[in-house]
Amino acid sequence: MELRIKNMVCDRCIMSVESILSAHLILFEKVDLGIVKTILDFDEKTLHTLSEDFEKVGFELIQDKNEIWVESIKNTLVDLIHNHTDDLKKWNISAWIEEHVGRDYKSLSALFSAKEGNTIEHYVIAQKTEKAKELLSYKEFTVSEIADKLQYSSVAHFSNQFKKETGFSPTEWRNDLLKRIPLDHI
Repeated sequence: MELRIKNMVCDRCIMSVESILSAHLILFEKVDLGIVKTILDFDEKTLHTLSEDFEKVGFELIQDKNEIWVESIKNTLVDLIHNHTDDLKKWNISAWIEEHVGRDYKSLSALFSAKEGNTIEHYVIAQKTEKAKELLSYKEFTVSEIADKLQYSSVAHFSNQFKKETGFSPTEWRNDLLKRIPLDHI
């Protein structure tokens, strides 16, 4: 059986879901961002109980097909931007989504916009902004290195986009270490 779960954004989310499954003695093959593959099917009562336990920690079981597609896009982009920044240099976003979600970009983009009230492009900008905040907080990279790492065409483009999203320049943000937004709230 395959379950789709909303709001999974990191390795701790995966561990949390695995813990809930184990507490219910549900054997699983694999848990990834947004996806659980169980070894055996289970009944509606168990599914309901799992759903309640997932909601207690901020997750949500998804059963609507369109929501599943949207969540797949989000999980794919979170993984790309937060875990595979080197691949940003090799792939454009639309090709990455097509490759990893398995559906053409045009239809996914229209679906995403209809469901989220925002574009994939803006979601990517928001994710890049959060990644930039993380990198700025470590103080290991210069603003120029962060712009390059996140595949901005220039430091000026990165700084302008960051300021548009946050109201602060990257340097101002780094100096004040302003609050980051949890990834599942973007």
